Amino acid sequence: MAEGSTRVVLAALAGNGAIALAKFAAAGLSGSTAMLTEAVHSLVDTGDQILLLVGQKRGARTADATHPLGYGMETYFWSFVVALMVFLLGGVLSLYEGVRHILHPEPVISPWISLGVLAIAAVFEGASFRVGYREYRRVVRGRPVRLWQFIRASKDVSLVSVLLEDSAALVGLVLAAAGVIGATFLKIPWADGAASVAIGLLLAFVAFVLANETRSLIAGEAVAPIVMERLTATLAKINCITELEEIATLHLGPGAILVALTLAFRPKSTTEAVNTAIFEITRCLQETDGRIAYVYVRPGQHAA
Repeated sequence: MAEGSTRVVLAALAGNGAIALAKFAAAGLSGSTAMLTEAVHSLVDTGDQILLLVGQKRGARTADATHPLGYGMETYFWSFVVALMVFLLGGVLSLYEGVRHILHPEPVISPWISLGVLAIAAVFEGASFRVGYREYRRVVRGRPVRLWQFIRASKDVSLVSVLLEDSAALVGLVLAAAGVIGATFLKIPWADGAASVAIGLLLAFVAFVLANETRSLIAGEAVAPIVMERLTATLAKINCITELEEIATLHLGPGAILVALTLAFRPKSTTEAVNTAIFEITRCLQETDGRIAYVYVRPGQHAA
């Protein structure tokens, strides 16, 4: 999963970097506010992908004395920084520029340049989104999980970030094109600024969704209910357990889960038998979900 996410981020980084340069050039030639907003949008996306790669690299470091459970949660921190960048540098700036040009409209020069760049950008953004979408389909493995459900449930924030940003970018291109067409061909002076405002609101929404999902993971989110059901079903099949009093889980990163169990073993179990049972429990749980990195067991109140 980590390799797939890295490939998705690199594809988005390459596409957004090239698109940002083209949009800034078109914005300078045409004077379109919506095009300038889209250029800033792509520039922010490029910076976001760099931060996601930083987060992945730092999160992949091996555990040490200061972080005995690894650095995986650093990935969530950098994704939260990405959400702040989308909101502050993308959303707020777009809203400001849009409102300014609604109050003081300026003519759009050479609209065909803007529309041509937007069309080329749509091809690059579509290709980037396709890479992320294919990774999403690979992860769900044919299960009936819609894209929005996947975004809300996935713990791979790098993949979620790219899917959200690329989706917003494609919608933003349509809005920017509508602004240019409205301001030039339909003679609506405020259309270009209104498109910029719409793009700003779109980015603010994306930032809110990403920040909310990342906040939950930083705060210590448990596994999804369907994963919990699988773990509970696996534990129910292990003969040495007489009672499962509590099961607590925690995401330590996109590919690492901690499981803490409070349970009772068969009466008069020897230390050797308990150790064997714990080994068997760990093996079974890791076979159920390959992301389980740590399993901690403590005796329950009714343990012998």
